[in-house]
Amino acid sequence: MGTDTPAPTETQVVKVLHNISEISPAQWDACANPGGNTPSNPFITHAFLHALEESGSACAASGWAPHHLLIEDETGTALGVMPMYLKNHSQGEYVFDHGWADAFERAGGDYYPKLQVSVPFTPATGRRILARPGPLQQMIEDQLLAAAVELARQAEVSSIHFTFLDKTQYEHLGELGLLQRTDQQFHWENNNYAAFDDFLSDLASRKRKNLRKERERAVENGITFEWATGADLTEEHWDAFYEFYQDTGMRKWGTPYLSREFFSLINKTMPEQTLLILAKREDQYIAGALNFIGSKTLFGRNWGCIEQHPFLHFECCYYQAIDFAI
Repeated sequence: MGTDTPAPTETQVVKVLHNISEISPAQWDACANPGGNTPSNPFITHAFLHALEESGSACAASGWAPHHLLIEDETGTALGVMPMYLKNHSQGEYVFDHGWADAFERAGGDYYPKLQVSVPFTPATGRRILARPGPLQQMIEDQLLAAAVELARQAEVSSIHFTFLDKTQYEHLGELGLLQRTDQQFHWENNNYAAFDDFLSDLASRKRKNLRKERERAVENGITFEWATGADLTEEHWDAFYEFYQDTGMRKWGTPYLSREFFSLINKTMPEQTLLILAKREDQYIAGALNFIGSKTLFGRNWGCIEQHPFLHFECCYYQAIDFAI
């Protein structure tokens, strides 16, 4: 990384926050969500990150020790923040660097601990270097980067990892000399559809026919679907969903990453940005998908079920979500 990054001035202070509660939601979100309305990316908001920490899902005990960076001016106003964690493993990142870790260890180094600039358990692309908009924005972002490098040197960690950056920040870090890596995701885009049938009309006849059959099969066993968001979300919903989530987590990772308390916390602090799509049969919830609502994007995150039915996964996670997005 280049060495010509301006250092913070005498009126600016760099702090390392070991708990996001050390900064107010208003101050953090002034950098993470400067519009103040529905966030474009709900995962970098104070509410989401606080829920991860407060619930014990992302904390020192789970191997995600918060080391968030803060730059503030002489009045204590936050100019920039960066969600960052000191990690002693690579779990929950959705980027697999185990090969790097093995090679590093074989070469005689200690790969862990490392610094991770990311949102835990969340492979959703977005900004990670968060500065207030204005003429100093780029300078503050570069100062955050320089502060991260200095912290890495002081802590004697092997490396800093920035994961799921947006294109602008990804390219900027490349220009500064950081190693880059890309992968693939699949996104559905709403081309101004007024209804699901409008989306179907864009498909080839065979695909359109197959998709309609899949949706019919998904409900043929008396399964119904409901959406719950905002004030409609209840602890009963979260109890049911957590059972589904545990089933998926146990099969994939052995231990689910998110605790039950996490879901209660987001229900209190960000219900309007949360959507549960639940499947019901004979008055019992049998499956569910958790989504988060951004200003222009619906983010599908977690899914689980306690019964197996044809096309239940596709209906709950994709087709119902497309209906909601339209």
